[in-house]
Amino acid sequence: MHPHGYVRITAASPRVHVGAPRKNAAEIEELLQQYGESDIVLFPELSLTGYTAADLFGQQQLIDAAMAGLQQIVAASAGRDQLVVVGVPVSVAGSLYNCAAAIDNGQLLGIVPKQFLPNYKEFYEARWFRAADGSEPATITVDNQPIPFGIDLLFRSGDAVVGIEICEDLWTPNPPSGLMAVAGANILLNLSASTETVGKASWRTDLVKSQSGRCIAAYAYAGAGPTESTTDVVFGAHCMIAENGVVLSHSRRVGDGQPAWQGATSATVDVDLQKLGHDRRTIGSFDDARGSLPRDYRQIDFSLTHTPDRELQRDIAPRPFVPSDPNTLADRCSEIFEIQSAGLAQRIRQLPENMPLFIGVSGGLDSTLALVVAAKMCQRYGWPTSRIHGITMPGFGTTDQTRESADRLMQQLGVTRETIDIRQLCLQAFQSLQHQPLGIDAEKMDVETLQQQLIKTPNDAKDLVFENIQARIRTFVLMSRGFVLGTGDLSEQALGWSTYNGDHMSMYNVNTSVPKTLVRFLVRFAGDHHFDESVRTTLHQIADAVISPELMPPTEDGEIRQSTEATIGAYELHDFFLFHFIRNGYSPEKILWLAQQTNFSQPYDDATLAETLQTFFKRFFANQFKRTCVPDGPKVGSVSLSPRGDWRMPSDADPDAWLQ
Repeated sequence: MHPHGYVRITAASPRVHVGAPRKNAAEIEELLQQYGESDIVLFPELSLTGYTAADLFGQQQLIDAAMAGLQQIVAASAGRDQLVVVGVPVSVAGSLYNCAAAIDNGQLLGIVPKQFLPNYKEFYEARWFRAADGSEPATITVDNQPIPFGIDLLFRSGDAVVGIEICEDLWTPNPPSGLMAVAGANILLNLSASTETVGKASWRTDLVKSQSGRCIAAYAYAGAGPTESTTDVVFGAHCMIAENGVVLSHSRRVGDGQPAWQGATSATVDVDLQKLGHDRRTIGSFDDARGSLPRDYRQIDFSLTHTPDRELQRDIAPRPFVPSDPNTLADRCSEIFEIQSAGLAQRIRQLPENMPLFIGVSGGLDSTLALVVAAKMCQRYGWPTSRIHGITMPGFGTTDQTRESADRLMQQLGVTRETIDIRQLCLQAFQSLQHQPLGIDAEKMDVETLQQQLIKTPNDAKDLVFENIQARIRTFVLMSRGFVLGTGDLSEQALGWSTYNGDHMSMYNVNTSVPKTLVRFLVRFAGDHHFDESVRTTLHQIADAVISPELMPPTEDGEIRQSTEATIGAYELHDFFLFHFIRNGYSPEKILWLAQQTNFSQPYDDATLAETLQTFFKRFFANQFKRTCVPDGPKVGSVSLSPRGDWRMPSDADPDAWLQ
């Protein structure tokens, strides 16, 4: 078990010799050597005998051989802190049960019987087995040792609590794993022998995904394979592991189009118990069912090896807000546009008929996304795009590139265009406040003279008052015109990268829960799927430009001087930190460790990662006061910082525990 809460699980489907427990035990032993680094190894239903032994289950010889095979595996597990779960028929008080045996370090920990027996179509389990209902003996004797037995067993090692159910148990209206999860199990195991028929694999996958999500747990499933008897059916060797509604790993199986095989197959992944613990704590309704548990559960301890240096066997998304699969990304972008458009349309309906909608259009990413959403909303609801009034407000930092992009995009979208040069208003503000912008005495200057002087200032010059006055005057101009659509995104809210009562404020903000890394993809997606070639070209140019508020003067050759990412760090890092801090509740140590394992768009050394993470936490805590009064806007994903919904935090909270 990894110190950051990762438990490695393998679900394996071995080659089976039907009716030959000794040979099956040898196959399992061989695989255990292969999966020596796994904390938990799960095998299919009745894996010691073969699920298809049929009336041979009535033979004492097979039952005795199965128990001998079980002891063979118990002995082979000695010296290894690893939970091994195998399927075995067990005779108890004159009845035969289809069971899962849990083994750890040379010890048989307990045996869990199956509760629901399929007895329809190709399944005839009630012919040989009895369904467990809780009335069974609490212990049975195996090899002269008392062994816990029953449907009330859970297995615990530190934070890992394991519950076990068998095949049909999952397919019932109320799977036993649901009760086990309420009782504390965060890893659920299913030993199965599900036949492979057309369409069944996707149904099976949906069951595993949904149960892992419903239980807020890891769910591992190991299915019997094609070396079972094929007299009437074929078993597909389908193995998979899901975590809270997401399949993290799956094996090959019969019917997946790959070449046929006769050996073993498996799925292995590290599941994240800390993430599951965070999700259970924050979803209060999960605890509400505990009072209705029908039974108490016995917890049996087992040991897992502490493995701090083990390489993580799990995909870490460098852009967790942006799906890597192109089809999934397209679906995500389309859905977000629908949510943004629906939210804005409802707010617009509350306004007087034909009242214009004002947007400050800078030619940057965020205002472009808001403008595109507004244009698509108008098209969708039958309103003319001319109802949108796009206002460009060039200031002392505006470059020709962004201004031209803004003008061209507004023309292409058919919105009403207007330009208001704010520099004169800003100059008057500097003079009224007796402020010297970037150290320049502007008391007797005109706008053009000041502009030329500003361009000559050093590139590393700083002046927050100079920046804030421009941002607030832009908002003053917009607010003086009418209903204003905000443009700031989730990442900027997290970092406080906005001017209070400046670009921080609006009447409605469609970008409020869209992170910067996703904004870029949404802008490109809009160009690729919703507009003609001319608009597509403009949107891609905007998406490829340097991210800047353009509040500092350009360079002498007219290029953008002020790069946001050069000031506060790469947005792909901040969005990575934001996701794992808010969505998963990870500690700074774990977030940094994960970042060190991740392949971002460019390499970052450990010092850069640590420095950017410190910047994130300092800015996140220091800027809650801005988030406390953000405008309304639609939540589009699992992370939101709305003070009215997802995130409530005191504005004067101390970040010391996180920074330390």
